[in-house]
Amino acid sequence: MKGKGVGVLLVLVGLGLGATVLRDGVPLGAAQQGQPAAQPTTALNEPGARLQNEQNTIDVVSRFEPGLVFISTEEVVPQDPFAMMFGGGQEEVQRGVGSGFFVNDAGDILTNYHVVAGEGGSGPQPKITVRLMGQEASVPAEVVGLAPQYDLALIRAPGLKRELIRPIPLGDSASLKVGQKAIAMGAPFGLDFSVTEGIVSSTARQIPIGFGGTGGQGITQKAIQTDAAINPGNSGGPLLDSGGRVIGINTQIYSPAGQSSGVGQSAGVGFAIPIDTAKNLLPRLQAAQGGTVNAPDIGIRGGLAVQTRQGPLPVGLSVLSSAGKRQLGLPDQGLVVGQVVPGTPAGRAGLRAGTERQQFRGGLILLGGDVITRADGQPVDALEDLQAALIDKKEGDTVTLTVVRGEATREVQLTLDASSFTVRTGQ
Repeated sequence: MKGKGVGVLLVLVGLGLGATVLRDGVPLGAAQQGQPAAQPTTALNEPGARLQNEQNTIDVVSRFEPGLVFISTEEVVPQDPFAMMFGGGQEEVQRGVGSGFFVNDAGDILTNYHVVAGEGGSGPQPKITVRLMGQEASVPAEVVGLAPQYDLALIRAPGLKRELIRPIPLGDSASLKVGQKAIAMGAPFGLDFSVTEGIVSSTARQIPIGFGGTGGQGITQKAIQTDAAINPGNSGGPLLDSGGRVIGINTQIYSPAGQSSGVGQSAGVGFAIPIDTAKNLLPRLQAAQGGTVNAPDIGIRGGLAVQTRQGPLPVGLSVLSSAGKRQLGLPDQGLVVGQVVPGTPAGRAGLRAGTERQQFRGGLILLGGDVITRADGQPVDALEDLQAALIDKKEGDTVTLTVVRGEATREVQLTLDASSFTVRTGQ
């Protein structure tokens, strides 16, 4: 995301980032250079002086911080070929840190996908270890389920003693109000078991979250915005309310400084995945058996693509010129249906794919089928827009599509079933 003058980045936090703690000398002021010492004052009664909000924070942290988990990853990655020319090895070890928290007595740990996925989310699964508060030793952990499109993952450490598992209760993000207290827990810059406090700045900020099928930008979703300080290493950690309930999972920061330094730093604008999204996804993650959980799919593929260096890229009608759309009898914006998979919600609802193949300079379009222009009232111009409307739905939920076929416009209601929630096993 760029603007004039100052570049701005949405920086994923929690990946392997080092930090140096500077202990510079503090200059002495005039009062400290030979001036008479101030007269001692009567010590304050600190327990009695504590504000109600301060005491609440202390109570929440002391009770629920033991449910926080410090996550470390380690993976072997190929080294730069140029480094090998100067005596370097063929492989190097890359390490990362992040956060997570217990969600149940079985020891399931919720975190971000990008914390445990490794470099770029491709290649072998990194080695994952976890460490708990007050424990010196780290314990190996394994993946239970991955959800890249949601930037969520569930892991478990079978070797943990049951008495060390301290679940943090899950709250209700749908009832959040702007101005509520927010407590962020995690490991900023690897400083494990740190706590910051702020407020909920927005309850439904629309930002891209997660990773697409090609490893690119994620699906636009509602996120909680908070001014509680979040930095690299906080990813996957819980955002709690004043009752000690998890209201979100810290995932991204808005970092103007990241443009120049390459390292995101808190600017007072952080984002968390609403806990309701995670609660909806949790049963599927628990049943994934180490596989990948996908966002709901109604069973269609795009019918308009432009050619790029990486191959065909599905796009929406808005990329075409107005004159070209008028000539083809197409709406101003929408998702062209290029394929309908039989037995899926789209197939049962009678959606029609284009069959007339037409090339144009730099791309291809399939004509004669349906064009989806809205989903549950929200504009649709690409597959990502359709996914954004489906992202929080579960089996049995319905979605209403506005569909244009030729000169006719109609509404089609689809019901999501098991075929919409396929789990891919393996990597």
